[in-house]
Amino acid sequence: MISGLNAANAYSAARTAVAPQQGSEALARVGQAAEDFAAQMAQVDQVATGAMTGQTSTQQLVLTIAEAELTMNTVVAIRDKVVEAYQEILRMPV
Repeated sequence: MISGLNAANAYSAARTAVAPQQGSEALARVGQAAEDFAAQMAQVDQVATGAMTGQTSTQQLVLTIAEAELTMNTVVAIRDKVVEAYQEILRMPV
């Protein structure tokens, strides 16, 4: 029979086993990807402003927007996969 104390001990043991590690390489890569995405969007803003003021060519603007669109599609695809995985976890019986 499972008592409250046994369940608490099992929970404590399992919690440390599945806790994310500090300084994890995967977490660092996610953070770097977010910073790269923000930098890409900032570059689009700068190029768009330059195109409006005549300092940047239309060709450069189109190229930058195409790169930003590809980046945005990648981010959205990753977000969709994360949401899908989260929903799958919620459907798991406990």
